[in-house]
Amino acid sequence: MADGHVGFIGVGRMGNHMVGRLIAAGYRVTIFDTDATAMARLVQRGAEAVTSAAAVAACAEIVLASLPTPDVVKAVALSANGIIAGSAVRTFVDLSTTGPRVAKAVAEELATKGIAAVDAPVSGGPGGAEEGTLAVMLACPRPLAETLRPILENIGNVFFVGERPGMGQTIKLLNNLMSAAALAITAEAMVAGVKAGLDPTTMLEIINAGSGRNTASADKFPRCVLPRRFDFGFATDLLYKDVRLCLEEAEALGVPMLVGNAVRQLLAIARATQGAGSDITTVVRPLEQWAGVEVAAPAIAPAGRAPRRR
Repeated sequence: MADGHVGFIGVGRMGNHMVGRLIAAGYRVTIFDTDATAMARLVQRGAEAVTSAAAVAACAEIVLASLPTPDVVKAVALSANGIIAGSAVRTFVDLSTTGPRVAKAVAEELATKGIAAVDAPVSGGPGGAEEGTLAVMLACPRPLAETLRPILENIGNVFFVGERPGMGQTIKLLNNLMSAAALAITAEAMVAGVKAGLDPTTMLEIINAGSGRNTASADKFPRCVLPRRFDFGFATDLLYKDVRLCLEEAEALGVPMLVGNAVRQLLAIARATQGAGSDITTVVRPLEQWAGVEVAAPAIAPAGRAPRRR
């Protein structure tokens, strides 16, 4: 990669920020996505757009991908018009969340064509992607990890977790299960507190100053739930998928996941009632509806006027 050229497939909510950071770092980036509008925005910033994953893999030795589901990753990597058909690619870096079994299957198939598959899922959400603070969980032979590190450090903090395909996926799924559990229990606690008459803003101030603090109480609720924006930027269906994959892996390992199964159930309810594409912070809404309350910041009176008292 002497010319600083990389390929990137999937430029949605996460990928567009990562590509932007690579361009800002001086890399020449060839991109592909099924969303032409998403590609056009990055072309304006200097990216080069092509018409397929195979076309990306025909002009870049290192190709990164940020894709929504395991099935999409497999299709992009292994289909007749995918990475495996590219003439230039030597390394495929998957930043998606697919689960260990898919990572291993993709690695085995790409290896038949002399392409190294790198397991490198990320965590930190769209905000982390934009700021370059993602956690990158890198699993591949160590020499290759050191070759890729200068590229990946533009999008976040790189953690080498092992050499076997799937090891990065395992820690990513466990991380996402814990994040989902924090979101679920915070939603339950906040709804219960509001039902009891507590002010939700004060509740979060206390929780975040104490031992209950977590990513949902510190970020998702004050930023997305209390103002009723529900715009964290990650779909309920995708988080449900991550939790499901984690529980399936735990079952294969013979590890019980009692709390994890409860989290999956609440996400399933949110997905069914709010829609698969709803934001993950809408997980609080079914609980609100059942309790008959709303976890919202109090309305702010216009300047110069005091709130009306009753």
